[in-house]
Amino acid sequence: MLSRRQFVILSAGAFAAPSALFAKNEVPALLDHILLGSSDLQQGIDFVAERTGVRATFGGVHPGRGTQNALLSLGERRYLEIIAPDPAQPDAKNPLAPELRSLKAPRLVGWAAHPGNLQAFAEKIRAAHIEFKGPTAGSRKRPDGRLLQWQTLNLGDDASGLLPFFIEWFADSPHPSADAPKGCSLVSLAAQTPNPAELVAKLESLNLDLAVRKGNDSRLHALITGPKGTLDITS
Repeated sequence: MLSRRQFVILSAGAFAAPSALFAKNEVPALLDHILLGSSDLQQGIDFVAERTGVRATFGGVHPGRGTQNALLSLGERRYLEIIAPDPAQPDAKNPLAPELRSLKAPRLVGWAAHPGNLQAFAEKIRAAHIEFKGPTAGSRKRPDGRLLQWQTLNLGDDASGLLPFFIEWFADSPHPSADAPKGCSLVSLAAQTPNPAELVAKLESLNLDLAVRKGNDSRLHALITGPKGTLDITS
């Protein structure tokens, strides 16, 4: 049985419907942040600011990963990460960096969930025979010099990008939403897939409540509201 927050729309082509269909305040309970990819960081910042009226601020670079980011808050312990290639790291070994460079316009490239203690979560999904990599340590230095540290876990099969990666922030690292620019809120994050029942089963095995709708292809869809208007984005 689906949870109160998890539901499936079985009509084909649901994502071609008006955006109002997605304004259901459906946000996964464990959502930590969503990632908006852009080939250029300033372009991504401008793209969001023009639509919402809130300008993300530079977050920092990911050493060895070839990327940099800018952030804005989506409420308590939720944020939008605008992620783009870091020109100073052209040779970094990270498949995401060339993918970002190839983008013609900003789009969703994933989302992150916070399951609590990541080691305990890893043991739980290992027992359920779910393949994954990690936990893996990560860090970046903020413009003020403070080092943020976290651990991530990536699924072996992320259902074509519909499933998240998982993150646990170190206890002494402030959550990025705490001091990122405020004024925006996440109204909805949903997934479209030709096989909604299969995706729902995977979500339930991970204790996730992402809204799922039937469609002709697989993609994520998010609605973010701000003082100027609504940012309507897909993967």
